[in-house]
Amino acid sequence: MKSRGISAGIFVALAFAAVLVGACGVLLESALRAHAPVERSGAAAAVVTGPQSVESRVKRLGEEPEKQSRPLTERAPVPVAAAARLRAVPGVSDVVADVSFPVLLSSGRPVTGHGWESAALRPYKLSAGRAPQAPDEVVLSRSTGAEPGTVVRVQADGTPRPYRVSGLVADGPATAFFTTATAAAMSGHPGRADALAVLGDPDEDALREAAPGLTVATGAARGDAEDPAVAAARPDIVELSASFGGIAVMTALVVVGGLIVLSVRERAREFALLRAVGATPGQVRGRLVRETLRVGAPAALTGGVLSLALGAAMHAAMIREGVLPDGFGLSLSPLPALAAAAVTLLAATATALLASLRVSRIRPVEALGEAAAEPAGLPRWRVVTGVVFLIIGLNALGFSAGATGPTANASIGGLVISLIVATAFLGPLVARAGNRVLGRAARTVSPVAGRMAQHAAGAAALRAGSLITPVALAVAFAGVQLFAQSTVVHATRVQAADGTRADQIVVAAGPGLPRGVADAVRRVPGVMAATPVKRTTVVMPVKELGEQDLRSLNARGIGPDAAATLDPDVSAGRLGDLRGGTVALSRDVAGGLDTGDTAPLWLGDGTRVDARVVAIYDRGLGFGDVLLPRDLVAAHSSSPLDDHILVRGHADLGAVTAAYAGTRVVSPGAYQADLSREIRLQGFASHLIVAAITGFIVIGLATTLALATAARRREFALLRLVGATRRQVLRMLRLEAAIVLGTGVAAGALIAAVTLLAFAAAVTGLPLPSVPPLTCAAILLGVAGSGSAAILLPVRAVLRRRTSPTPS
Repeated sequence: MKSRGISAGIFVALAFAAVLVGACGVLLESALRAHAPVERSGAAAAVVTGPQSVESRVKRLGEEPEKQSRPLTERAPVPVAAAARLRAVPGVSDVVADVSFPVLLSSGRPVTGHGWESAALRPYKLSAGRAPQAPDEVVLSRSTGAEPGTVVRVQADGTPRPYRVSGLVADGPATAFFTTATAAAMSGHPGRADALAVLGDPDEDALREAAPGLTVATGAARGDAEDPAVAAARPDIVELSASFGGIAVMTALVVVGGLIVLSVRERAREFALLRAVGATPGQVRGRLVRETLRVGAPAALTGGVLSLALGAAMHAAMIREGVLPDGFGLSLSPLPALAAAAVTLLAATATALLASLRVSRIRPVEALGEAAAEPAGLPRWRVVTGVVFLIIGLNALGFSAGATGPTANASIGGLVISLIVATAFLGPLVARAGNRVLGRAARTVSPVAGRMAQHAAGAAALRAGSLITPVALAVAFAGVQLFAQSTVVHATRVQAADGTRADQIVVAAGPGLPRGVADAVRRVPGVMAATPVKRTTVVMPVKELGEQDLRSLNARGIGPDAAATLDPDVSAGRLGDLRGGTVALSRDVAGGLDTGDTAPLWLGDGTRVDARVVAIYDRGLGFGDVLLPRDLVAAHSSSPLDDHILVRGHADLGAVTAAYAGTRVVSPGAYQADLSREIRLQGFASHLIVAAITGFIVIGLATTLALATAARRREFALLRLVGATRRQVLRMLRLEAAIVLGTGVAAGALIAAVTLLAFAAAVTGLPLPSVPPLTCAAILLGVAGSGSAAILLPVRAVLRRRTSPTPS
């Protein structure tokens, strides 16, 4: 590039674009390769479990049924009797039926309980004492602070019971080992194991033949058998990183493309002279592409390398905030960096080639004339392309309005990008419309400077259109992504608060509440109802807009007296009929199902049930998409413990909380506050990526505005020569900035408003998005402030120097 300023601006924009795309690539690669760490089954050659995912064929509109799968969030148990077939495989020395269940010590520390034979899997070694032999004996990790011979109280799925510490193990995660029979009884699933750990050196194919219908995990996959949390989180992170990666690429095209188009327009005189002295169109295009490659190649490579650091930082932040499970590892390889560099460089080259087409095709005399005066109209292809993207955006708007839940949330990113691309192509028309409205306001504020500002903005509509696009993109993207999340959080809080009839809520400080807590609460005088609630995830085919998708849905198991303590706003059926093999569905996922119909779904451990629909309700955000009988959920969960208990009545529950360790009573308001924080944490990953993309947009915006302003030094010099003072020029620039930035902000706000209204209508049923005033003001002030600084600071530097109207 001829100008060092333009070259530096394009270098910075391309580098940041590569950083952004590569960081999304790091998260994507980490998700594709993530496995839970192998902690307890290090000595096992293989771990055999039930199926770890659900597969089903779903109907697609106008297509053949498509096979889809979703991971399970609970451990899928296996029959202990299957161990006999595995022991018969050559090379197998032993098979350990491993059970895992949460227990709480009297000190309040949660640990994981196992049978003593599972100690051979890590292996755990005794550092003091002996193995448990009696039903009331336990071996604890030394980190618990217990001593051999002492008595500790241990709470599993019942009241705390005394156990004598027979021994200690020194290393590994905090664990409590019981006798095999005691552990089987405490796990709540007699006759079934969470996993069958195979010891020895067997043939993997032979193991699979001996375990038909089961999952045989070896190598790193053994960690997923221990802890399904990482595998369950993997699809969401793949979808999130791929979605935002695509948005990052489109954003880079808009921002970097605007910079390159601006640089080509500012060098129109140079290209006109080249055409006048005999340069062919191919030579002009080749020169511009080569110059772009000289700047873009080092920028893309630099950004690609830096993207690894940003991706690692984003991963660490998500781990720290608990958005990702602890075992969700980071994968770093050159692939995301190379892919980011290639995509960014390809985008820059393609944009430079497209930008050079017009200036290279026109005849030399016309080129000189157009370099002196900006053309008044837009090329037909640009208008047609802009209208096409506008139609695409409006179609996406209609789709978003008709969709619900996750589908509506996923569609808003593409909707914003489509409307922004339409704004980029039709930018000069938008600039002229804004100039007519805001120009009048500028003339009212200052008749002379305002008229000059309106004339300057109107005479260079192409330039103004290039400046409006990044402004609109920054406002629309940040506003939609942030306020869509705040809309969901607000709607969830309102629905949960409006539908909670409980006067008190019993919650657990540890792994959960034993099943006896609800019965103990019901026996307290003054308690009218006590509803245990157990959270889980179910997999269900959901029909929407004529198509089916297999989804993982938030579900809750609730007790039989739920109608007295919660109101999910039932619109059809009765919540009191929820018992046995029945289900209540939110309207968002009912997909045409009505009461009396059968809904096929898979419970947390992969068990399929054909549940009869007994109720349809509207408060799906506040109470989950699926409500099931509590006993059905507990029978197919890794742990039978409840999450909380809704209590109707103002009775004193002190005796219950004293009898059960780790229990406490909170008010509905305090519980809703914790729920809101949990929902915000779920959106932390999106906010993190949104902040990175918005930061890139603002950097591109500031760079574009600064370069566009600095390129007008001849214009400022002419104004000074005809008698304009420095203060008048600055005043004119302030008003022109208000016109241009105001138009961009208005365009972005309009896109955000249209998108959020459709999203809010789809998610909450009402076109009322939640827009926190301080966040809205921060977005507008951040964009307007950075834009104003990028315009006014360069012109101040230019006006301090003695300038000449002739180019150097």
